[in-house]
Parts: sequence; C-alpha cells; structure tokens
Amino acid sequence: MSEDWPERVFRERLVQPDRVSCGATVLVVTRMILDHGYGEYIGAAPSVPDRFREEVLAMHRRVTGTVDRGRLQLPWPRALGTPPWAVARQLGDRDVRWIRTSPASGYDAVTAATRVHQPVPVYVGSRWLPRHVVLALGEHEGALRFFEPARGRLVDVSRTEFAAARLGLAGWDHAWWAVLPE
Repeated sequence: MSEDWPERVFRERLVQPDRVSCGATVLVVTRMILDHGYGEYIGAAPSVPDRFREEVLAMHRRVTGTVDRGRLQLPWPRALGTPPWAVARQLGDRDVRWIRTSPASGYDAVTAATRVHQPVPVYVGSRWLPRHVVLALGEHEGALRFFEPARGRLVDVSRTEFAAARLGLAGWDHAWWAVLPE
C-alpha cells in the first residue's frame, strides 16, 4: 500500500451517477483504492466523471445481473440497489455481518478491518430499512472516516455517534450491515 492510501483516489469528486448505484459506486471506489493501476486508469481520464460513471453503471449491471464474477446468481432488480451478498461476492467472498442490533461492536469490527487497509462497505438506512451504501476508509482524528457516494464527500463519524445511530450519512442514521474481510 502506498503512503497516500486511500486519499489518492479522492483527488476528483466521485459521485454516484444515479439514485440506486451507491453500492456499485462503493465497489468501484474500493477497487480504485486497492488496485493502484485501476485507480490511475479511472483518474487519468480526460473526463474523469464520464469514465467513472461508465464504470459504476457497468458494475451495477454486473452485480445485479445473472452472472457475476463468472458465477450464476439470481438477478436482482436494479431499482432496489445492490444487495450486500453481491458486494461481498464482488470483493472476494467477504462476510456480510449484521450490525443493526450491536452498532458499537460493528464499529469496532469495521475499524479493525480498515486498520489493515481494507475499506469496508457499510449499509445504512432508517430505523426500518437499509437504504444506502457507504465506504468505511479508516480512522481519522478519533473517528471513522466514510466515503459517502451520494455527495462524493468524506464524512467522519465517531464511535459514540455510530453506536447511538446518529450517523448522518446522506440523511441516514442507522448502520445495518458491514461487508467485512474474512
């Protein structure tokens, strides 16, 4: 990993291209962080937003289609976003961990994974439904830093805020699932 992990990816403002591609956006950004060559390919485009948009939409079609990573899967309606098991499969069969009922321990697990330079997709939403996917990047000044794809910005959330369901990530406060490395 380079010294500027993962900040080098965020030289450009990366925003999800539509209302339902937050999960695919998180997957593309994760790959940009972990694969320097891919990150440079996306970031070196004369029109970065166009290349990034094309990559995200292609990823969304792939993870909701009938075949992903060479394996058959039940198709998923794109209008419903990206299911957590598709994110886990795309990232190499990660574990989908339910953190809705124990957000403090979820925060600790996510933070531990990011300490070894593994970005972690986290599903957030209302009290009743998961609605959005964000990407945990690592600790920053005593908080966990997230990439929030709806606005293409970095947001810091403290452990206290996470545990109390006050995330404030694109208007969503409750953490539902974390897609953690095995």
